[in-house]
Amino acid sequence: MKRIIIAMAMFLLAVMPAKAQENTYSKSDFVPGDEIFFEDDLAVEKIGEFPSQWDLLDGIAEVAAIKGRNAIYFPDEGWGKIKPLMKDANFLPDVFTLEYDIYIDQWKQENEEYFEHEYKTVFASLAAEEFWSDGFIGDFGVWYNNNGDASCWWNFKKPDFENEVSGEKDMGLNSEAGRYSKKDNPLHVGWNHIAFSFNKRALKVYINGMRVTNIPSAAAPTRFFFEHSGIFENNGITNIRIAQGAVPLYDRLTSDGKIISYAITFETGKADLKPESIIEINRIAKLMQDNPDISFEVQGHCDNTGSDKINDALSQQRAEAIVAALVKQGIAKNRLTAVGKGSHEPIADNSTDEGRAKNRRVVFVKK
Repeated sequence: MKRIIIAMAMFLLAVMPAKAQENTYSKSDFVPGDEIFFEDDLAVEKIGEFPSQWDLLDGIAEVAAIKGRNAIYFPDEGWGKIKPLMKDANFLPDVFTLEYDIYIDQWKQENEEYFEHEYKTVFASLAAEEFWSDGFIGDFGVWYNNNGDASCWWNFKKPDFENEVSGEKDMGLNSEAGRYSKKDNPLHVGWNHIAFSFNKRALKVYINGMRVTNIPSAAAPTRFFFEHSGIFENNGITNIRIAQGAVPLYDRLTSDGKIISYAITFETGKADLKPESIIEINRIAKLMQDNPDISFEVQGHCDNTGSDKINDALSQQRAEAIVAALVKQGIAKNRLTAVGKGSHEPIADNSTDEGRAKNRRVVFVKK
């Protein structure tokens, strides 16, 4: 009996975060940007090397395998600052989304020592070495310790650069029964998805699909960097994506006869939809519900990493997974056709990181 209880408890701990995330994402108002201009899931990086798409500002960083995923790891007592390598120093447009995943480690109630951990995203309008004087825009942090206390906090300048908006949200992890069920607590042990949406002056921040702050008037950033501190054994940042602002789906369909989506993503090498993909799935479903004459060929596209034998089958499975998700939302199956295109129809240069990111896409072609 004791073994059965333990097994059930372990099953619930594994399933509840995923179900909670799926429910949260289904109600989220986050809209991912359409045009991706930076993406890094670190899947092809070598363990132990410095991540190739990043520059080091301080501390130490390297690629490590964290709970089944390649991630940027900070080994020097957790301290490090990194920024993405971009051709333009001021690379953030006036309408953008920034997304990434962070790992929140399991706490230990009985640990004699006190450890704390912090992930911080710092936004600026000038170079990192100058911005503390007059280029600082703001920052957003996620903090927790091994007692189970946790919070997120933010501090952003207004467009006049004289006034500020700040706040904090308690997200304690120390309630074994309630840490996954609290309606106002999106954070959990394991991988967590952070997203920023900036529209000219309005800033929204989300954790696992739940909006944690909404700032109607903030100064516009032109760049960012990650700062990490803390000495938990497991820390990691991965699945980083920056995209330019979103265009309404119907407008894209009317002008192009198709919708190219980068917001529907999968686990590496699998056809398992990531929880955040439900946002775009719901948008497509709503479009089809509002326009019952629209039917789609759902195309899955890959970059050229891996063999055609693997990519062709995987892209087909992913297209079928999207169709299944739309059917689950109430769309008739006869309005959808799944087609895996593999890597045979690239729209960008597969020799660059940016090109491969654009080639990894889902396309809804109007039939």
